[in-house]
Amino acid sequence: MYNANKPRIEDLPSPAQLKRSSIIAAAAAVALLITVVLPAEYGIDPTRAGRLLGLTEMGEIKSQLAEEADQDQQATLSTGLLSFFVRSAQAQEDPIWTDEVTFRLSPGQGAEWKLSMQAGAVAQFSWYADQGVVNYDLHGDAAGQSISYEKGRGVEGGTGSLQAQFTGSHGWFWRNRSKTPVTITLRLTGAYDDVQRTF
Repeated sequence: MYNANKPRIEDLPSPAQLKRSSIIAAAAAVALLITVVLPAEYGIDPTRAGRLLGLTEMGEIKSQLAEEADQDQQATLSTGLLSFFVRSAQAQEDPIWTDEVTFRLSPGQGAEWKLSMQAGAVAQFSWYADQGVVNYDLHGDAAGQSISYEKGRGVEGGTGSLQAQFTGSHGWFWRNRSKTPVTITLRLTGAYDDVQRTF
């Protein structure tokens, strides 16, 4: 089918015109880079045109924010490393454990271990799930009272202190939500009367 809109050869730009257009486009891109992009993004303004257009200040603010973010990240990293070393030092100074219990949880199975404690008493604990993770709830209960100290999902273990907020039973409920059996070891010491499995 005949295309009436087909351009004629003489209407098409010549190679020289294409080359000239390419050079003009490249020059315009460089000019925009120098006068707009560098001032607006990086605060670099070799021609001073960016300052006249109000772009240099914006770029300086962006650069300052980026620098502050980098400093914050470095500070967070340093704090994290310090925290890691503190935890490592604490791990090396583990207390002498009074009790240790080990039990196995099949997939979907739960278990609860409780300490009998007086109000204000403190117990140290350390527990870990061997070759797996579990969900847990550290809580306490007595006649008419209950409290949840902390919870976790997909956790390998925990270490810390438990201070009884009231006289009663305080301890952990663990559940294995994985597809493989998990063995949990719980170590304890401190001011509690006894430890027993309640579920």
